[in-house]
Amino acid sequence: MLLLSLILLLGVIGTVIYRRIPLPLGSAAVALAWYILGYLSPVLWSLWLVIPLAAILIILNVPLVRRPLLSKPVFKILGKAMPSMSVTEREAMEAGTTWWEKDLFSGRPDWHQFAQINLPQMSDEEQSFLDNEVNELCAMLDEYEIHHHLKDLPEPAWQYLKDKGFLGLIIPKEYGGLEFSPYAQSRIVGKIASRSATAAVSAMVPNSLGPGELLMKYGTDEQKQRWLPGLADGTEIPCFGLTGPEAGSDAGSIPDTGIVCKGEFEGKEVIGLRLNFSKRWITLAPIATVVGLAFKLHDPDGLLGDSSKSDYGITCALLPANHPGIEIGRRHHPGSPFMNGPIKGQDVFIPVDWIIGGAPMAGKGWRMLIECLGAGRGISLPALATASGEMLYRNVGAYARIRRQFNMEVGKFEGVQEATAEIASYAYTLEAMRQLVTKGLENGAPSVMTSMAKYHATEMMRVVVNHSMDVVGGRAIQHGPRNFLALPYQSVPVAITVEGANILTRSLMIFGQGAMRCHPYLFDELQAIQAEDQEQGLKDFDKLFIHHLGHVFSNSLRTKILGITRARFSSVPENADEFSRRWYQRINLLSAALAVTSDVALAVLGGDLKRRELLSARLGDVHSQLFIACAILKYHSTHSRTPEEDAHAEYAVRHALFTAQEALYNFYSNFPLKTLACMIKWMAFPLGRILHRPDDDSIRELGGLIMEDNAVRKQFAPYVYESDDPEDATGRVETTYQMLLSLEPSWSTFIRAQAKGEVTGETMNERLHDAAEKGLIREADIPRLKAYDERRYDCILTDAFDKL
Repeated sequence: MLLLSLILLLGVIGTVIYRRIPLPLGSAAVALAWYILGYLSPVLWSLWLVIPLAAILIILNVPLVRRPLLSKPVFKILGKAMPSMSVTEREAMEAGTTWWEKDLFSGRPDWHQFAQINLPQMSDEEQSFLDNEVNELCAMLDEYEIHHHLKDLPEPAWQYLKDKGFLGLIIPKEYGGLEFSPYAQSRIVGKIASRSATAAVSAMVPNSLGPGELLMKYGTDEQKQRWLPGLADGTEIPCFGLTGPEAGSDAGSIPDTGIVCKGEFEGKEVIGLRLNFSKRWITLAPIATVVGLAFKLHDPDGLLGDSSKSDYGITCALLPANHPGIEIGRRHHPGSPFMNGPIKGQDVFIPVDWIIGGAPMAGKGWRMLIECLGAGRGISLPALATASGEMLYRNVGAYARIRRQFNMEVGKFEGVQEATAEIASYAYTLEAMRQLVTKGLENGAPSVMTSMAKYHATEMMRVVVNHSMDVVGGRAIQHGPRNFLALPYQSVPVAITVEGANILTRSLMIFGQGAMRCHPYLFDELQAIQAEDQEQGLKDFDKLFIHHLGHVFSNSLRTKILGITRARFSSVPENADEFSRRWYQRINLLSAALAVTSDVALAVLGGDLKRRELLSARLGDVHSQLFIACAILKYHSTHSRTPEEDAHAEYAVRHALFTAQEALYNFYSNFPLKTLACMIKWMAFPLGRILHRPDDDSIRELGGLIMEDNAVRKQFAPYVYESDDPEDATGRVETTYQMLLSLEPSWSTFIRAQAKGEVTGETMNERLHDAAEKGLIREADIPRLKAYDERRYDCILTDAFDKL
């Protein structure tokens, strides 16, 4: 009873603080709280407990008392404990926007707001482009020929990309671009990727992090008029130089420099920059006509007008590739033959107005880059991953039914189903995530959300491709025109590595940036602590800190109540159906647990949490999986319910939330203060775990469904390019599979009879006729069954060459 009373009191205090309720001691709210507490546990009314509790209420709610006794000591302690934030770090934290991921981090998802989110739709123009231009491009591509012989896209494909506007998907129509939505861009890149990763990368780079997007957001009118029309019609090919030998994931440490000085340009002396740079791994560099560069700008003589400032920081500029001093044209070999190479320059002089945005944008490059990473992280790379998931769902599921061993389809072995069920689940998850993420990108660039999308989409792609290799086996490792899997397998590391290596993205960015951007108070508190005017900083901190305490108390009580009830009575979206209701309620509990756990971790570890990457990565995993679960439920709600789709969504959302739960458990197991960790775990999970991983029945169900032409498989068909040519790598599998479906149940009946020895004959033709004579199959089916058997055998063959 005493414990319950204390919990109720914490709730009253938290509500008072969080809701900013004025608290004179005679107020009705406090009187009622005292009465309830006194009724439930009279021992609280003893003076030894009442007086300290009253003192706490006064300290918390009277600013003149609170500031010197509470806020100021905490302000000083945190000022010493927290690492200073550089200008670059502050700009990175301030860059971009937030969206639904902020609600999930707060511990109180606004389900009414979530219910209002409608997943994106293609416009008629976008759909026509996808159905016509994209399909025509895909028909021109042969990835085996590109990879093993041409080492580049065929020239007609390059010209088609330019002529039809593929390189200007994001550029406004006023400059000759297509100005397509994020969802349309994702669908276009994904469909191309389902045919050729090389073509997809070549098309996506001009539409993600690069000169086009930087110019649109930050360029001067003169720069836009000079460059955007050419980028839109393909007469200009862009690349962007950021990374180099000394700066990969730590792009902020680039050693490349630009020194402000005077020099000669077009016969006149002008103020400009002398650049020295060495860039590596720059996509499209070997064929680029215009080069974007990131470098650190220094103005030792104050020529930009501010004599007190010499080091401006990272700056972005745009140069013609043929500008004197630039060395460009050589190629790297990243394992996939898209154009990628180095750029070098020594003592390259450019006028100051070649800085993107002109001189006023000097030193603003890091923020510009962070905000523009959204397209690459949220659209392009997840589109590649989604295409892989959906294409392999269809190809591997079909092959697992065609291929037989031990007188049974290989897809019916439970060991295989363990892999194919995860392929099916991840393919469904990837499409769901693609749709919610591109919706979030319509009105901003949520940097935390796009980091989640990049990391988890490409990691799911890695798992899907690896599982596919296991299922298809020897057929998948032998290179040749028949192989639909070897080249995607070889290309996976590119997506894992670029736009922020996945290890870094998970261990530092998702939670590190997520805590700062998504927490309602943390970033503002840190700015107040590090303010130059410490007196004003203390005043600002005092207001934020008391609201932060209320946030913690309120979420603690919420977590405890949700934990005890397993969230059964918590709110859900008004349009939630019987399938999704309990899943939304579990998200409520895990979201509240994340909020409380994050606040405790930040309070205990402070700036050291940045270095405790194993811990922060687990909190990032929780945050990400909650977002992924919401995406799955939203995507599921947009379709008419079928048993097949329910099975996919059930498996996918259970996997996401089980992963989130286990990340919390692993966090508690490894938190340095064991007692405190046990208390938080007990608060959130007093009755133990709320979820188990997908069980064997679910694995068998999904492993069986992936071999069927089910509703989800049909949903994926428009998202990928699948040839109907039986001599094509993917067309061979699909046409054979469709032929098999048209012959059922005759083929299965014949195969079972053959396995039992019920039919005789030395050849397939003899056995088929014997089966017909015994009434097992129809005589009319014999030609089709024989044709299928020949097609089936051809489908499982690998390539052989006279000479390599």
